[in-house]
Amino acid sequence: MGLLILAVGVLMLSAVAFYVAAFEAGMNAKRWAVAGLILGPALFPLFNMKRYLLWRQIVGFRNPILPA
Repeated sequence: MGLLILAVGVLMLSAVAFYVAAFEAGMNAKRWAVAGLILGPALFPLFNMKRYLLWRQIVGFRNPILPA
């Protein structure tokens, strides 16, 4: 019973974290929150790649990345 509560808590926390991160990145926050609720922390690599590709699409793929 305790393990089930822990698992549900992790999924809920992941959903909130993905919602906030997607909102800050200008992505569809509700979609990422639902995906975070279903997949939990396993969604993190997919989220990072999608955020990076969205950013590169806006900036341009041929433009160099110059760190500040």
